[in-house]
Amino acid sequence: MPEAKDGGWSTYHPSKKLWIWSTVSSSLLTMVVGFTVGGWTTPGGSEVLAEQAVRKARAELISEICVHKFVSAANADENLKELKSKSVWEQDDFIANGGWATVAGLSEPVPKAVDACADALMDLKELPLKEDAQTSS
Repeated sequence: MPEAKDGGWSTYHPSKKLWIWSTVSSSLLTMVVGFTVGGWTTPGGSEVLAEQAVRKARAELISEICVHKFVSAANADENLKELKSKSVWEQDDFIANGGWATVAGLSEPVPKAVDACADALMDLKELPLKEDAQTSS
């Protein structure tokens, strides 16, 4: 078997300059891939994502409370008919002015909670049975 004249890979010794550039470029490539497709975030980005998640969870919770307060009201049937007769941009005002989206400790409705509450109420075909009506039957 003939041997290679230059000794092959076993005798190759890269220069310091090549080692440094290889290390730097490998690090940069790893960071670019990690931050673009790998899901890495900076501490500031993580804080923004956490704040968005908190706002979304708060809006969902208040929306569920709003729907419960709305359907539990004594005149829920009339309120639902009136809500469905309103235009899309008037529905939010109707919910906010009715006080269903306001909870103790908050002076005003949570952003996006009123929209979610109105959407959930508009999706109702009919009001659910109240617990007192079920227990008295």
